[in-house]
Amino acid sequence: MKHMGKIYLLAIISFLNGTSEYVIAGILDRIAHSNHISVSSAGQLITVFSIAFGAGTPFLIALTARLDRKKLLVYTLSLFSIINVWITFLSSYELLIGARILSALCAGVIQVTLLTLAAVLAAPGKQGNAIATVVMGNSTALVVGVPIGRVIASHYEWHIIFAGLGIIGVILALLTFVWIPQTVAEEPVPLREQLQFFVQPRIVAYLLITFLWLGSYSIVFTYISPYFLDVFHKSDQAVTTALFLFGIASAFGSKLGGIGTDKWGTFWTLVGGTALHAIVLLLFPLLGHVASAFYILLILWALTAWSSGTPIQLRMITLAPAAASIVLSLHSAFGQIGMAAGAGIGGIAVTNGLLQYLPWIGALALTLSVAVIVTDHLFAKSTNAQESEEMRYVEK
Repeated sequence: MKHMGKIYLLAIISFLNGTSEYVIAGILDRIAHSNHISVSSAGQLITVFSIAFGAGTPFLIALTARLDRKKLLVYTLSLFSIINVWITFLSSYELLIGARILSALCAGVIQVTLLTLAAVLAAPGKQGNAIATVVMGNSTALVVGVPIGRVIASHYEWHIIFAGLGIIGVILALLTFVWIPQTVAEEPVPLREQLQFFVQPRIVAYLLITFLWLGSYSIVFTYISPYFLDVFHKSDQAVTTALFLFGIASAFGSKLGGIGTDKWGTFWTLVGGTALHAIVLLLFPLLGHVASAFYILLILWALTAWSSGTPIQLRMITLAPAAASIVLSLHSAFGQIGMAAGAGIGGIAVTNGLLQYLPWIGALALTLSVAVIVTDHLFAKSTNAQESEEMRYVEK
């Protein structure tokens, strides 16, 4: 691929971006202790990040539509770096909340811009692989970034993590300025026209698919530690090992989704991956007690779960190529909303003694997603057939 080196740079930026989001989960106890607050209060740093990311990204992407994507990435990375260095010096919980909100707004713009650039830089027919490479950078943060953050916080003050993120962000901003080519800016899409995306059946379908996909994932993954500990009676060490394997498989799942999209197309990759994802979740409560089956299902769960992101994103780009950044920002927003909803539904289920059935609740959401995917595919085929028939009539 002609620009593969540049796409790998985008993936590294995606890794940094993901680490800034996920690292908090690994050091909540340290943050709580240093700020003299409860762990649940420290957990609000994750909540406000998700809300700001989901709600703010579409508006910021619309406001910056006229700006060249390279310049936007350099500017936002620079601001991202300043905010993270600022966090290093904060001792107030309230200011920390504010800094995380600002960081989330930057993270949303960065991630959408990375995906847009990956699609532009990719060779024809390789867009899926390019997007998957960037997504893999983000998911790798779960495998590498979070554990590294935990190790650093164990030996030094947790603040130093964010100083490191800021310094690395400056370096990556400089590399972006030097290496990434300029791109043609999109025409700005007013808010009124953005709202029109919500009356386009196929756009709405893929936003719903995004919501169901990440909602089902969040239902189970949010409570994965207590699920393994209380349902399967795993030891703490076994849970740590399982999460590490899950993270590695997640990164490969993103790449698998890209390869499948380029080889078999978005529909077959998405419907196949989602259906397998549902089947794995259905089998987990039944076979997970068997040690060998547990790890096989765990790896298959991660592979199938993370294979869906690339075909969804690429399909949304093809549905609105002139407003790729806008639809990707809507995709990110609905993804964050889905994760928040999934965590809430999972919490209600756990409160009502349904912990062991969480995978089945997730599988139900995925079954609905498969129905939407197939319905959209049939709708597209019928529409294309109708348009072809009308064209033949006009030519006659």
